[in-house]
Amino acid sequence: MKIALASDHAAIALKAELAEWLREQGHDVTDLGPEEGQSVDYPDYGYRLGEAIATGVTDRGIALCGSGIGISIAVNRNPAVRCALVSEPVSAALSREHNDANAIALGARLTGIDMAKACVTAFLTTEFAGGRHQRRVDKLTRVFQDS
Repeated sequence: MKIALASDHAAIALKAELAEWLREQGHDVTDLGPEEGQSVDYPDYGYRLGEAIATGVTDRGIALCGSGIGISIAVNRNPAVRCALVSEPVSAALSREHNDANAIALGARLTGIDMAKACVTAFLTTEFAGGRHQRRVDKLTRVFQDS
C-alpha cells in the first residue's frame, strides 16, 4: 500500500520510526516532511498530505503533530480527505469501518510508539463496512449542501 506521512517539528521522531516500520512491512512510504527539527507550521504539512491523498499520489495518510489536533484540522481542509484523530486502535478501526477514513492523525506528545503502531495497524487492516455508512460518507463529500 502507498502511505504518506507528514508532521510538524514535534513529531519528526515518531514519523521516522513509523516510516521505517512501515517500510519493513513492505509498504511504499513517502515522507512529506519536514526532515529537520526546525520549527515549522503544521498546516503546511497537513495541506501537503491532503493534496497527496486527493490526487491519488498515496492511498492512505498519517498526519502527526504534538497533539494531532492541529494537523488533523489542516488535512481535513481538503474535501477529498477524511482524517480521524485517533489515540487507540478501536477508534482507528472505526474510522475505517464507519467513516472510510483515508488518513489518521496521531499526537506525538500523547502517543507512544507501540500505541501508534497499534493504531496504524488497525487503520491499515480494517475495511470500510459500506452499507448504511456509505450514505453518510457520501454526505461528507457534499460540503455545505442540503441532505
